[in-house]
Amino acid sequence: MAEIQLKSLAHSYSDMPEGPDDYAIRQLDHVWHKGGAYALLGPSGCGKSTMLNIISGLVQPSEGEVLFDGKRVNELSPRDRNIAQVFQFPVIYDSMTVYDNLAFPLKNNKVPASKIKARVHEIAEVLEIQDKLYKKAKNLTADEKQKVSMGRGLVREDVSAILFDEPLTVIDPQLKWKLRRKLKQIHEQFDITMVYVTHDQLEASTFADKIAVMYGGQIVQFGTPTELFEQPNHTFVGFFIGSPGMNLIEVQRCARGVCFGNTNVSLEPWQVDVLQRTRSTNIKIGIRPEFVEVSSVASDDTFEAEVMDVEDLGTYKIVTVQLDHEKMKVRESEDFAASIGSRVYLSFPKQWLKLYMDEFLVQEQD
Repeated sequence: MAEIQLKSLAHSYSDMPEGPDDYAIRQLDHVWHKGGAYALLGPSGCGKSTMLNIISGLVQPSEGEVLFDGKRVNELSPRDRNIAQVFQFPVIYDSMTVYDNLAFPLKNNKVPASKIKARVHEIAEVLEIQDKLYKKAKNLTADEKQKVSMGRGLVREDVSAILFDEPLTVIDPQLKWKLRRKLKQIHEQFDITMVYVTHDQLEASTFADKIAVMYGGQIVQFGTPTELFEQPNHTFVGFFIGSPGMNLIEVQRCARGVCFGNTNVSLEPWQVDVLQRTRSTNIKIGIRPEFVEVSSVASDDTFEAEVMDVEDLGTYKIVTVQLDHEKMKVRESEDFAASIGSRVYLSFPKQWLKLYMDEFLVQEQD
């Protein structure tokens, strides 16, 4: 396995890019450490698959370097990089048995037959397909074929890293959780560097130790699932992570904080200080629905809002409220009782109220 470093990396599919909008990946630096389980998360078109294909060698970057353990590999072919890649749709030989599919990468590398047999049976046991080893691949179900495709990546012991490009797309929803857990177990058992591309935050958080969130060709945050939820570094991360996503409200500077409409929201002194020292007019506050506190009684630090909708999701409720002209989502317990049109009082705990300037989180300096 290898440490994978992207150094001043950028890529454009245009022969003569004229500006940032012409780049699928805007200049970035990033490191995937040895033996880590990582996810690359973002919406369609954000550059996830392009980055994965650059790492594997299927795409040559327009600018920058790809380093494996500190050595430049830009000019090396995918084979010479020793990367295994599992694609969105299973890549297997239907005319071969499952055993021969799994053995194929090892035979190509001239591995002795006795070792091939032992390794194939080990991987088949891990993937729970031992009983399918001597079946033709064409007779397998979609999820079984994808297991074989994964096995072809896992079977090589000397692989630098395994890259997964949305491998569970064709899998039935009820089987996805089981396969995600299986991948996690495989990582823990073999300690292989794994990078998993997905647009599904649940897939990312259940598989990866750390997640890189991509937006507009950039990695806007790299952190644990908890860090992405509690401390989103960019408004996109706040919106994209969570269901529903973070409440984001455009605001202006006001005395002791910010305001929107007739609502004044006080901030911490250090946040006010940052606002006073900068000129940006792109200012937002954000708070997750889980952290908004709701009361039926007004107090000095609450804001009066109107209940617009209540969605009963069984174990909890999502309440839509209107504060001034802004609609917000609030997550409440299943016993929350308020009718549409009634008045409630909101408060925003300071530790969960985030301030964003030019879409990035304003953080307190040490």
